[in-house]
Amino acid sequence: MRHVVGGSLKHVLNAAALAAALLALPPAHADPVPPGWTAENMEVLGYTIMDGRPGFKISMTRAGDRWYLITAHYNVPGWSVIDVTDPRNPKTVKFIPGPPNTNTVQVDIADGIMVVALGRPENRAGTGMDPNKPYEAGVMLIDIKDPLNPKELGRWHTDNPTGRGTHRNAYLGGRYVHLAADMKGYDGDIYVILDISDPTKPVEAGRWWYPGQHVAGGETPQKDPNINLHNPNFVDGNLMYLSYGDAGMVILDISDVKKPKLVSQTKFQPHHKFDVHTVSPDFKRKLVYVNSEAVIPECKGPLDHATIVDVSNPAKPFAVSRFPVPVPPPGLPYKNFCDKGGRFGPHNMNQLQYNPNVQKQGNLAYLTWFNAGLRVYDVSDKRLPREVGNFVAGLPEKLYIESYGNYVRMEDVFVDSRGYIYVTGGAQQGIYILRYTGPVKN
Repeated sequence: MRHVVGGSLKHVLNAAALAAALLALPPAHADPVPPGWTAENMEVLGYTIMDGRPGFKISMTRAGDRWYLITAHYNVPGWSVIDVTDPRNPKTVKFIPGPPNTNTVQVDIADGIMVVALGRPENRAGTGMDPNKPYEAGVMLIDIKDPLNPKELGRWHTDNPTGRGTHRNAYLGGRYVHLAADMKGYDGDIYVILDISDPTKPVEAGRWWYPGQHVAGGETPQKDPNINLHNPNFVDGNLMYLSYGDAGMVILDISDVKKPKLVSQTKFQPHHKFDVHTVSPDFKRKLVYVNSEAVIPECKGPLDHATIVDVSNPAKPFAVSRFPVPVPPPGLPYKNFCDKGGRFGPHNMNQLQYNPNVQKQGNLAYLTWFNAGLRVYDVSDKRLPREVGNFVAGLPEKLYIESYGNYVRMEDVFVDSRGYIYVTGGAQQGIYILRYTGPVKN
């Protein structure tokens, strides 16, 4: 593989003040790519810090012949609309402010509706938010058919106004939104199905929780403290796949949304603090790609995993292989990524397979590894996944949230149907736009 080291361009943007209403921003040229990056079989096309708003979770929509990336942020409530029609010149064309003092870092889009999570802000300096002050907990629905003129449709609030709110929710289009919600009387987030047939008045249609979570109902809590739904991932027929933290991968039959039924539960790493964070589908081959999340810095906890799982029989999933652990290129002052500093381990995949603008799962899988950047894998042989490309950003040029530290922290990845890759730098960096240049097996 060809190894490339980034240049020395420097550029720092001043943070823009949060508008009180929808704010259209004038088109601007792409920001210079920050220095210090390394890559193998990857072309770096563009970068944007979105007027001082580091990028976190991302989704995509289109309007006419324009391609728009929608990005949530750690440091402000709201979402940036980025025109990526020309991936070498991304333009922030709109900022949509969210409710004040509210965490809005999760976003999903289908049928022209953007579903955004509302929740308790983190208690971190640099965000300008305070969890001890009023915030909103639930979801907000926004008409995004015209990304330059978004319109709020409605909001739904949990029955636990001082709770976490909702987290990484899934909207595949149609009548139902699938939530990871902190509801009153439960220990940890549970699965809630929201009916948005009237988006101005969303209503709960059903719920499911792992045994032991309903403490108000008399259930005995599980000994493991991290039985917590991270997110509903996708629906395959009538089957919903859930990333359920230390409860593992949970598959439910939701043919009756009022009464979801357990089909199977699969654990991968005993005693891990976050056993299953992501489940991404390969529908054609009846496989799913499953990974934990590295939540403890410098590898001071159990081994993380990224696993290929056979779900040809959803009642009896089984692991067939593990993704290889990333290896630093030669010549660096550390021999492994655990010694680099910060968090090392898997986080997000190119998982929004239901989005019509995403590259459908084929023989390449994309996975972010925090300080080890983005890794691209050849998964043509399900028994032997191989790394075929990577990109690792340089250190942040500015600490937007100092408590996150001066570390590389690649968070989310989205690959559009044109083949362009978008990867976010979390709390400290913007969005890198890349293109894989290595081999692809047919």
